[in-house]
Amino acid sequence: MPLKKRVPSSKTNPGVFLHTPWRKRLCLLLLLAILFLSFIYAVSIGAVYLNKTEILYIILEKISGYKNNDVALMDTSRDIVLNIRLPRVILAGLVGAALAVAGATFQGLFRNPLADPYIIGVSSGAALGASFAIVSGLSLGFAGFGAVPIMAFAGGLVAILLVYRLSRAGNRVSVMTLLLAGIAVNAFLSALVSLFVYFAGEKMHQVVFWMMGGLEGARWSYITGMAPYVLAGFLVIYFFARELNALLLGEDTAYFLGIDAEMFKKVFLVAASLLVSAAVSTSGIIGFVGLVVPHVVRLLAGPDHHFLLPASALTGAILLIGADTLARTVIAPTELPVGIITALLGAPFFLYLLRNQKKIRYFSRN
Repeated sequence: MPLKKRVPSSKTNPGVFLHTPWRKRLCLLLLLAILFLSFIYAVSIGAVYLNKTEILYIILEKISGYKNNDVALMDTSRDIVLNIRLPRVILAGLVGAALAVAGATFQGLFRNPLADPYIIGVSSGAALGASFAIVSGLSLGFAGFGAVPIMAFAGGLVAILLVYRLSRAGNRVSVMTLLLAGIAVNAFLSALVSLFVYFAGEKMHQVVFWMMGGLEGARWSYITGMAPYVLAGFLVIYFFARELNALLLGEDTAYFLGIDAEMFKKVFLVAASLLVSAAVSTSGIIGFVGLVVPHVVRLLAGPDHHFLLPASALTGAILLIGADTLARTVIAPTELPVGIITALLGAPFFLYLLRNQKKIRYFSRN
């Protein structure tokens, strides 16, 4: 009697649902469509409801510079769309994409599905920089950015440099040592942030609110300022997706394949930290996006970063646009910090995945 061919199961073989190239391409197109719909919906909803057709006309009018006199558009609607909602929704998409791609990179680099953008101290460094700027009343400006985002960006980059220096032994950096150094630096910087909060006095609510994460201060200068860093970080990581796939097999295997593991660890650390620093500097600390999004995408499509990175970027953008829309409408006219929404949605969902997918080989190659 001939043996039956075993059908792969999603519980033992991640990526079984999207195991063919055409399905993955179809999935990316579907994510793009969902992102577009969520973008239009987020711009339309608020204290003043705007017609979706009207929103499209306003956006096309701004892009082309051509005004259609047959379409009656109020100046108030233009102002709401172009100066309030549009920059906020675009910023939410950029921050969500940046955090998700950084999370996918860290999880691949550490070969650990529990790794996220904050595990090596980048967020704590950014929080320390922002807290210092708020408490000290620092007056600083560059390219449309104030003291808080500038100091947050600088703090995140300094933190990753410190972690790298502490974990370096000779010319090599062990991934495990890097992880442990990150946890230690994260704890130390978090203690310093708590110290700033303690001495903040009347400004304590500003520090706490920033650490909860929020996009209410979004403006076009934030987008034009952070977009080049997000784009550069993503392109660098995606360009070396093959090398990141090789590192999943272990450093020894990567060396055998002719890949300089030490050099690429630096490349991925710097690029991913750049993404996180740029995101945190404009939105504060928003958790769980970089942890849950790449985790879910990997379950559906496997660990190949040629698909995982763009899919995570699109999914992260969709998630944060949706979370921010919920944050500003659920108890309108009062707004909730979007970091609270992502934590409330992300933590139970991640615990559910952790409980029901214990036997998955997350980083097996298809």
